[in-house]
Amino acid sequence: MPFFSGRCYSKARLDGKTAVITGCNTGIGKETVLDFYKRGARVIMACRDLTKAEAAKLDITKKCEKTQNLGEIIITKLDLLSLTSVRECANHILATESKINLLINNAGVMMCPKGTTEDGFETQLGTNHFSHFLLTLLLFPRILASKPARIVNVSSKAHEMGSIDFDDLNFEKRSYSPLSAYGQSKLANVLFTKELCKILKERNIEGINVYSLHPGVIATDLGRHLDSAIFPGARSIYKLANWFIKSPELGAQTTIYCAVDEKCENESGLYYSDCVPIRPSREALKPENAERLWKISEKSVGLENWDPLAEDKDLSIIK
Repeated sequence: MPFFSGRCYSKARLDGKTAVITGCNTGIGKETVLDFYKRGARVIMACRDLTKAEAAKLDITKKCEKTQNLGEIIITKLDLLSLTSVRECANHILATESKINLLINNAGVMMCPKGTTEDGFETQLGTNHFSHFLLTLLLFPRILASKPARIVNVSSKAHEMGSIDFDDLNFEKRSYSPLSAYGQSKLANVLFTKELCKILKERNIEGINVYSLHPGVIATDLGRHLDSAIFPGARSIYKLANWFIKSPELGAQTTIYCAVDEKCENESGLYYSDCVPIRPSREALKPENAERLWKISEKSVGLENWDPLAEDKDLSIIK
């Protein structure tokens, strides 16, 4: 149990609200689903493994059998290793959901072996950043029509160890480092948050706030690649150091805080840890990097000629 862990104490209800959460059949994502469900939200679980998602849904509903004023849980397919799957997921959500009040970009991989996504991106950058970038922009017209709304990007303190190598984003020239690749992807989450906030302000779009955060060091299976990424036995040491490791329930608190708490409802573009805004890394505060990454991301996912923030949206691009 960690010495200190921030908590969301807000009693805000989410009745009549719709939330989309990625990668939420386990860990802090599952805890976020549980919290929103208790608050009365219609929760869309966007997961790669539908069998595990159904099991998670069943577990959550069983835990809440004696709870009143619950929401609803819907499961939909989303494989962040494939932009095609991202587009199919977005198309399905837009076809079935009249509003999106909360988008929680929670899913992620950490320090995995070298690999590429279906579209040729380095696995961690593709999963943690590019796919969430695409999903967010494709869903944005519906989010815009559902104001007030919040977008929450789950990053990591590991972003402090990251830098964006714009000349070799996918480790095609440099030697692959699982830690460097992870840090780069988590830094991309913070930069994406800041650039989206800037664009919203430039367009005078109010009622949509965006947040990035460090959830803490969590006792989940996200660290399953630590032995190969750092050194044999690293995962065991990670598990033994329980004085700073949070439970999934505690790890979800900052996500929940950014999504529902009244104290941050007028904040946007900030980076949080333990339910308070803190200063991110120096690299995360470079606006030129945020702008450059946005432009590269638009081109990489095929949205360079489409403006989801414009008044007239052609949603046919997602089909």
